[in-house]
Amino acid sequence: MNIQALLSDKVTQALIAAGAPADCEPQVRQSAKAQFGDYQANGVMSVAKKLGMPPRQLAEQVLNHLDLAGIASKVEIAGPGFINIFLDPAYLSGLVESAVLNERIGIPQVAPQTIVVDYSAPNVAKEMHVGHLRSTIIGDAAVRTLEFLGHNVIRANHVGDWGTQFGMLIAYLEKQQNENAGEMALADLEGFYREAKKHYDEDEAFAERARNYVVKLQSGDEYCRKMWRKLVDITMTQNQITYERLNVTLTRDDVMGESLYNPMLAGIVADLKAKG
Repeated sequence: MNIQALLSDKVTQALIAAGAPADCEPQVRQSAKAQFGDYQANGVMSVAKKLGMPPRQLAEQVLNHLDLAGIASKVEIAGPGFINIFLDPAYLSGLVESAVLNERIGIPQVAPQTIVVDYSAPNVAKEMHVGHLRSTIIGDAAVRTLEFLGHNVIRANHVGDWGTQFGMLIAYLEKQQNENAGEMALADLEGFYREAKKHYDEDEAFAERARNYVVKLQSGDEYCRKMWRKLVDITMTQNQITYERLNVTLTRDDVMGESLYNPMLAGIVADLKAKG
């Protein structure tokens, strides 16, 4: 419903009842400032001039005829004859409820396309931070809008779950498990990552083992894959709790990490070599 058009009709009727000509203009506009209400009717001054009467006097007569029961919680005269209209919150709530019940709210569906939306993209072994918030929230808003319009949307959560740092992380996870049994929470992984990097920088034997684990991981070594998967699972389990708290529609099925492309690399290298 167009609230401005409704209010214009109501004010026009009240102006006519107060003696204004049938072609009078109510000049209903949204208020620029909250203290002036939600809408203002500014046409009283010009009509009063034509009628040769004080604007406030005409405004008072308009208010006597203006029926906004159930629509406005307050109507007042301001200045020389402006009419401020404050909408009733219960009326606005009813409009919102009606719009929710009528899910399409007048918006037609479009010819569907398949659209990929890449958003959120956290890193494994690190907690999400404020830098991930924008892409996660805006991304999910875009996805919901596209689905509402009728598109088939593929959510791509491009997680940072591959690369040289995983040799370091696997080596440190191995060290931790050998020294003390027990599962890690993601909060521990923040410190875990820093400690792993410290060992990598300061302990050459550790660094060599980490480099070897990178090669093994990328070659599909079963032990390294198992340790890598543990790091990924701990991270994504905690991230999923965060997504659910944010009411974001990402799920574990939407994870398309960097590791997804590992089996494709050999073919890409072959293609590049073939092209010189």
